[in-house]
Amino acid sequence: MAKKKIQFSLVYRDMWQSSGKFQPRKDQLERIAPVIIDMGCFARVETNGGAFEQVNLMAGENPNLAVRAFCKPFNEVGIKTHMLDRGLNALRMYPVPDDVRALMYKVKHAQGVDITRIFCGLNDTRNIIPSIKWAKEGGMTPQATLCITTSPVHTVEYYSRIADEVIAAGAEEICLKDMAGIGQPAMLGALTKAIKTKHPDIIVQYHGHSGPGLSMASILEVCNNGADIIDTAIEPLSWGKVHPDIISVQSMLKNEGFEVADLNMNAYMQARTLTQEFIDDWLGYFINPANKHMSSLLLGSGLPGGMMGSMMADLGPIQKMINKLRAQKGEPELTMDDMLVKLFNEVEFVWPKVGYPPLVTPFSQYTKNIALMNLLTMEQGKGRYVMMDDAIWGMILGKSGKVPGTIDPELIELAKKQNREFTDADPHTLLTNALDGFRKEMDENGWEYGPDDEELFELAMHPEQYRPFKSGQAKKQLLADIQKAKDAKLGGGQKISQEEIDALKHAKADAVKSPLAGQLIWSFGGEGVPAACVEPFIGQTYKEGDIFCYLQTKWGEIVEIPAAMGGKLVDISVKPGQNIRQGDTIAWIQREG
Repeated sequence: MAKKKIQFSLVYRDMWQSSGKFQPRKDQLERIAPVIIDMGCFARVETNGGAFEQVNLMAGENPNLAVRAFCKPFNEVGIKTHMLDRGLNALRMYPVPDDVRALMYKVKHAQGVDITRIFCGLNDTRNIIPSIKWAKEGGMTPQATLCITTSPVHTVEYYSRIADEVIAAGAEEICLKDMAGIGQPAMLGALTKAIKTKHPDIIVQYHGHSGPGLSMASILEVCNNGADIIDTAIEPLSWGKVHPDIISVQSMLKNEGFEVADLNMNAYMQARTLTQEFIDDWLGYFINPANKHMSSLLLGSGLPGGMMGSMMADLGPIQKMINKLRAQKGEPELTMDDMLVKLFNEVEFVWPKVGYPPLVTPFSQYTKNIALMNLLTMEQGKGRYVMMDDAIWGMILGKSGKVPGTIDPELIELAKKQNREFTDADPHTLLTNALDGFRKEMDENGWEYGPDDEELFELAMHPEQYRPFKSGQAKKQLLADIQKAKDAKLGGGQKISQEEIDALKHAKADAVKSPLAGQLIWSFGGEGVPAACVEPFIGQTYKEGDIFCYLQTKWGEIVEIPAAMGGKLVDISVKPGQNIRQGDTIAWIQREG
């Protein structure tokens, strides 16, 4: 007799987000949807959420049209669609007012999305429970999420209490979100059993990344303990830092005795071919090759695999600065391997000090940044916690929710010295409703609200990306970035530097160069709350003397960078938060006239 039935979900959105920056266009999603259906093995498909809407806007595409078009074929054949929902942050990286969050569920339900996967990076139920209520009111199925990590405080009992609380609040499903793939299989199995024993009718869906190599064992454990649905991927975007491939998962569970759907291999190969076609067309220019590789090193730090590329980019400049200091002291240089071990060890040291926040966006970045800056300031003889920005302090102070553990007394004392105040307020009560202001903006611009107010929602959720989308500048920027990537690839073969290529392309423009080495900042947040990063757009004009951007040096100084002689912005060479060297070109501004 076969064991219970296990269903599969294809996390097509997360496959792309865990690999690179952008998502396929509407026309590409329309092409692959029927092929996914033909595979015959998927009961669910993740169609949107997370950064899907945001990056569509940045690519000059309308995410509302893409979501409707992608969901429609699945709706017609009874395949459930689901989205990723960041709770307090909804679909962006900083908190969202209540009225905008509530509108989201009405919009997404109307667009054909059945299930919303609601998570809080801190597992603070105060950031999840309001979304459960609004999702139900909007006609969606609320799936509450447990962000999985491995620490002394993240026990079966800890997660079971959270599950009890969100189920009591109306959650109809539970997702075990193993975003870094570091959840230990035995713990995940025990947790699944605990939830299903107490709540046998609650659907449990497991989402495990494959980065450190534990995911297949974890899948087997959760299935043997009652899990109902497993998230999977397909080639060429499976494995690596992404998700296990459906072929392997289906084979393993079938041979374990579970009832699983058959897989149409002809359709699989067609979906594989189409996905590769999308990569070759343009999406591959924005995929980090490191994300295609697994790494056991992730287990030591607990950091998500998708961070490895940016982390290594950050580590390089710090290595140079540290080695310069060590040379002055007559000490041997540190290799990159030495630096990596030091960083991972420092993350392990810092993590409990800041209360064991689950290492998921954005809290993984905050924890890594503390550790990275500590390496430098300790080498300088200044000790730890010298360079922490408002966003990091916001996590520590409780402005994004309560951390699972206890803040170290040293950090509490440091906060007092800097006149920073801790809060236990419900995070969403710190925000004021915002839709009326965005309605006014749309009315003044003559913009349509769209079916089911979906365009109003998009502006309210992503104002910094929606405005350049409406102006057409976002599409121009994407095409410019694609051309730059193609030029760089060509230039590499001809041994022409990227700087030379850019200089030829922008012979009539002035280069905005960095006067010092440091980290690029477009804008600042306040009061410790992560704020939108308002990037300039191609075509934006500046007067001579205007501030173009800021640079934070490694010693913490903020330097203003002027907009050269003024004029129209024609190209941007760096990304927000990128570490740049003295003399690097940041952008090109063409004088008018």
